[in-house]
Formats: sequence, structure tokens, C-alpha cells
Amino acid sequence: MSDDPFRQHHDMGGLDRGAISPDSHEIALWEKRIESMVRLLSMRDPPIVTVDEMRRGIEELPPELYDTLSYYERWIASLTNILVEKGVLDADELKARAAADAERSS
Repeated sequence: MSDDPFRQHHDMGGLDRGAISPDSHEIALWEKRIESMVRLLSMRDPPIVTVDEMRRGIEELPPELYDTLSYYERWIASLTNILVEKGVLDADELKARAAADAERSS
């Protein structure tokens, strides 16, 4: 990373991070769904979530998590955190549902 004390982990502009593939890829159905959710939540009046909140949520992800998530997984993490912050979702209920899903799939 940079020696700049003001540069956050996600700010990689100008750093050598290796080659980037210019190939496009098919957007998966779940990726389309998360983008649709964010758009719908931001189009309400007043919006439930804003682009600025989504950006903040992504930028606040811990480096060890940020580096392991894909682009849309970061969106999911940010959106989930924002909706919990605003009381739209309940963190304990999310944990219980995730545990139940994990048990069903094992």
C-alpha cells in the first residue's frame, strides 16, 4: 500500500496492482438482482439508501474483507450494513436466517 497516511485501503489509484483483464463477463442473475435492489431503494422519495451511503459503506469495509469480496459482494455488504444502521433490517434476524440457511445446506 502507499505511505500516504490519508489514503484509505480501497483507494488504489496510481498503485501497481498488476494487470487488469479488459474482457467483459456475463453479469450473473444475483448481481443483476442486487443492482436492482439498490436502484429501487435509491429511487424512493425519500430514498432509503443513497449512492453516497453505498460508497461510504464500501469504503468502510475492513481491508481483509474488502480484498476478499467481489464487486457486487461489496455492494451486498454495504447495503446490508446501511439497512441495519437505519433499522430496516434487524442484525439478529439476519444472523439467525444465515445460520438456518447454513444448516439446511449442510
